[in-house]
Amino acid sequence: MRTHMQKARVAIIGTGNIGSDLLVKVERSPYLTCTLFTGQNPASPGIAQAKRMGVSTSSDSINAIVHNPGICDIVFDATNAVSHKIHAPILRKLRKFVIDMTPSKIGVLCVPLINLKKSIRSHNVNMISCGGQANIPLIAAIMLVHPETPYIEVVSSISSRSAGIGTRENIDEYTQTTSEAIMAITGVPKAKTIIILNPADPPILMHNTIYAKIDKPNMNAIVKEIRDTAKRLQKYVPGFRVIVEPVNTNDCVMIMTEVVGLGDFLPVYAGNLDIINCAAVAVAEEYAKMTGRSRR
Repeated sequence: MRTHMQKARVAIIGTGNIGSDLLVKVERSPYLTCTLFTGQNPASPGIAQAKRMGVSTSSDSINAIVHNPGICDIVFDATNAVSHKIHAPILRKLRKFVIDMTPSKIGVLCVPLINLKKSIRSHNVNMISCGGQANIPLIAAIMLVHPETPYIEVVSSISSRSAGIGTRENIDEYTQTTSEAIMAITGVPKAKTIIILNPADPPILMHNTIYAKIDKPNMNAIVKEIRDTAKRLQKYVPGFRVIVEPVNTNDCVMIMTEVVGLGDFLPVYAGNLDIINCAAVAVAEEYAKMTGRSRR
């Protein structure tokens, strides 16, 4: 006899690239269902997609939730950092569990591989950035082997075609939030983040390079931890892979990775969107299971 599953109800604010890709992932989840897809542009491709999928839409942005608070349990905010600072207190008053896709730094900084259980006990979870999701797990692995590491530098290169309006508006917040999250979550004293929007045609995949300043690094131990971390990360980000395993050059350990997207809303080169959205859906699913919002 087949059992019935009641899925957790999700609202997505922001109908651009991130929100539209999230919509596909949410609707595929066995634990979640999107009950509202809302933004400001009624003619956006995301709104058209949601209508084709049979999802309720609105061009009234957050006001659609304010006017009908019972429509959702979980809210993904896929707008921008400035807007989320306005949205956050409203959604807290409405007692919604919020997953912030912007680099606003309001909520608990979350990397599912590291602090998922702790993060979902908060009312607002911040997904940091695509670079944060791709690099922080590996940096934490390095710090596990060499906690004395004084400096980490990260360079992320993404296709300019995968950088929508929200991403471009948030560049300054992206670099600052990612660097602060690296230091806060991994414990490295100093970190620097660089992002490159590459206009190459055909578009490039998301590539990340980590540089760690380590005196006499234990390379065997580092390689082992990186391999283990990559395998665990791939459980919720299938397209993540290490393309250059750790190498040591003059006491500087370098690692290179790439992320291939699932191709849900945008082509596979948009791995930068894919990794942060996969991480966000993992958070929402865990919250749904913990609170009983989703049950068989």
